[in-house]
Amino acid sequence: MNIKTFNLPTSLTLIRILIIPLFLIKAPSNPQFGAFLFFIASVTDFLDGYLARRFKQITKIGIILDPIADKLLVITAVVVLVDLVRVPAWIATVIILREFMITTLRFYALSKGVVIPAEKAGKAKTVMQMTSILLLLIADEILGVDLYDVGIVLLYVSTFLAIYSAIGYVWHFWRNLK
Repeated sequence: MNIKTFNLPTSLTLIRILIIPLFLIKAPSNPQFGAFLFFIASVTDFLDGYLARRFKQITKIGIILDPIADKLLVITAVVVLVDLVRVPAWIATVIILREFMITTLRFYALSKGVVIPAEKAGKAKTVMQMTSILLLLIADEILGVDLYDVGIVLLYVSTFLAIYSAIGYVWHFWRNLK
């Protein structure tokens, strides 16, 4: 693990955290600009992890901040989408509860020295969730394709993946912390 605390990956995570309040302020009145901000934040999510692994710049602060930044971004976005009446409140509730539950389990496990790594289903959920949020913020028609309709279908699929991956995380948690 890299001793240097502030490196490029950690800086990208901090940028993502700083984008969240701006997103929260701007997205309700200008969802397309919100989509732009969400896209930039999503790209930093991909880049920080890639760069940290590629250049062996994984830090303890990064391990803690990255999932917090991800959860804050997604939770903020689904709350905005509920406010814009683009997402049913029950889906937002499922997503938010899942994020809190899994984050709590992962941090508890980490406090016991057990790392619960992201699983394929969790990564697929994240990609699908971020894509659906982006499409739901844009909610326009492009080349005859209604992005809202595609976004809502992807959100339902990502909600199913969220539940499925949560079961995997809970199983991994109980197996490793007996």
